[in-house]
Amino acid sequence: MIAGIRLFVIAFVVLSVIYVYLSIRQRWQARNELEAEFDAGGVEGDRDTYIEEGMREYQSSLRRKLILGVYVVPLLVVATLIYVMNYM
Repeated sequence: MIAGIRLFVIAFVVLSVIYVYLSIRQRWQARNELEAEFDAGGVEGDRDTYIEEGMREYQSSLRRKLILGVYVVPLLVVATLIYVMNYM
């Protein structure tokens, strides 16, 4: 029992570090794409305003929410393995 709790605590910490890394990286990548799109031309208005509006759209995008799979997928795999090993 204690070993299982310890496993889930360690897994949660490791997955949290991975989640933070992926979140920062995806945000950085989205910002770079917006900057490159503006610099390529064809976009009217102020550069900073364009990038901030694009980042607001990114905040509500599916791409950002998919990063939460970092928590869901490994825990489902572990739960499935535990079930298969113990009950099948």
